[in-house]
Amino acid sequence: MTDPKKEVYSRRSRLSAARLCAVQALYLTEFTDRPLTDVLSDFLNERLGGSALQEEGEKENPTPLVPPDPETFTALVRGTVENKADLDGVINASLDGDRTTARLEAILTSILRVGVFEMTRRLDVPPKVVISEYVDIAHAFFGGPEPKLVNAVLDRVAKGVRGDELADGGV
Repeated sequence: MTDPKKEVYSRRSRLSAARLCAVQALYLTEFTDRPLTDVLSDFLNERLGGSALQEEGEKENPTPLVPPDPETFTALVRGTVENKADLDGVINASLDGDRTTARLEAILTSILRVGVFEMTRRLDVPPKVVISEYVDIAHAFFGGPEPKLVNAVLDRVAKGVRGDELADGGV
């Protein structure tokens, strides 16, 4: 068996893992009053990497997790927390009907906040990548219509703030 500490992971998989961890860290901050620096420290020092149990028939085997890119993780969490009110405004304007971030499940709100932050503030990441990544994260947590909601909100935001990239075949 390969030593998980010696695994080599692609930059892309480490960025995907950073996005997932950012969503999880933001979700955690919604339910605790711990300082952001403590939450970041926990993720960076204790919770990044490691392993998860994967079912194989009747057995559960530990499987190494892809270690997140720490710089991306930290930038996503800090940026989302610092811009929370603005991000909620953008999300609320992109939701249909009487939906608001206050009425959504906390994990769904966390996914949308990080996704909208990345769409609006990290212009080096193509809109298609942002949408795909956060829809995938939504699929990890939800089996219903929530991934479609994430797709719709991020698509509306992309058209509003990065429409020129979409016209060039971005999505």
